[in-house]
Amino acid sequence: MIDRPKTILQVLPKLDAGGAERVVIEIAQAVHLAGHRSLIAAEDGRLSSLATRGGAELINLPLSTKNPYRIWRNTKKLKAIIKENQVDLIHAHSRAPAWSAFRAAKRMGIPFVTTYHGTYGESTRLKKRYNQVMAAGERVVAVSYFISDLIKSRYKIDPEKIRVIHNGVDLRKFDPASVRGDRAVRLVKEWRIENGQPAILLPGRLTAWKGQRLFIQALAKMRHQEAVGILIGSDQGRHKYTQELLALAEQLGISNRLRLAGHVEDMPAALKLADIVVNCSTAPEAFGRTIIEAQAMAKIVVATDHGGAHETIEPNVSGFLIPPNDAAALAATFDAILDGDMDLRIAFGARAREEVGDRFSLAVMQTRYLNLYAELLG
Repeated sequence: MIDRPKTILQVLPKLDAGGAERVVIEIAQAVHLAGHRSLIAAEDGRLSSLATRGGAELINLPLSTKNPYRIWRNTKKLKAIIKENQVDLIHAHSRAPAWSAFRAAKRMGIPFVTTYHGTYGESTRLKKRYNQVMAAGERVVAVSYFISDLIKSRYKIDPEKIRVIHNGVDLRKFDPASVRGDRAVRLVKEWRIENGQPAILLPGRLTAWKGQRLFIQALAKMRHQEAVGILIGSDQGRHKYTQELLALAEQLGISNRLRLAGHVEDMPAALKLADIVVNCSTAPEAFGRTIIEAQAMAKIVVATDHGGAHETIEPNVSGFLIPPNDAAALAATFDAILDGDMDLRIAFGARAREEVGDRFSLAVMQTRYLNLYAELLG
């Protein structure tokens, strides 16, 4: 139990679109609604206004830098922020800001918490050292049991410090009953989907490991050649990769069946019009937020059989798992779903929504973070 209002400071590189950024905002909202003060230090981005609407106070700091000198400078700035605002706890969500936050917290004598959002490659000794700060918190949050096991295998850390807190989905926002038809109709027109054409969605920023090439190859192998594939997500400046995807679709003869939608604000509407939602990352996902959002919208999800997907999908009950990097298996699963009876598909989606409501609600996630803070501050 926290006996008086506290000030919680979260740090991350930039308030732009992404799973970790959403978690930061959702934690900030919970802190604010619980009667405490919520600060976020980051560079301004697409989600800044959403954060302020949720009750967070924003502090614009250049925390995306990986320059050692600037990280040291950010440490000094964070120390000043902690002192000026009487910050009680600092919570880091990314590596570069975590180094500044770790040093500032140590010097100011306040608890330091981290959330380990990714798998973080460790191809060199320097990268391993750089990643190590994410396991240096007095509490280290793993976004899945998969990530918890990875942390234990990499670092000499007391397992009692680790807390598994899955990401949560807002079941009011991601509710098929709350999305009016005109919102989906607008996207149908924008994406040029003809009446009766199945829509298969792959949400996620355009980057190679998210599996967009595999998705395009699977579209080309499908029997249901009328199906349209929609890639949702920004390329974040990786324009060469976008052109490679368009060229691959042209080469495989399916450019007329592929849509690159870019960033989409109204994800519930986008998911509502989907027949199938896909997560086909070529490397293990730490969690896979798009999976639970699609399940909340009562959609059938097909995901790669590794990483956090094991925890969000019960095969043939709340989704389908396919072998990694197998375009033929992905295409066959798409075809089998589209061959199925519509009533069975609806029932399958309803089971998926029920499952995600029981295990991955936003309220559960927020409560667990507040309880974690209470462990250190109560």
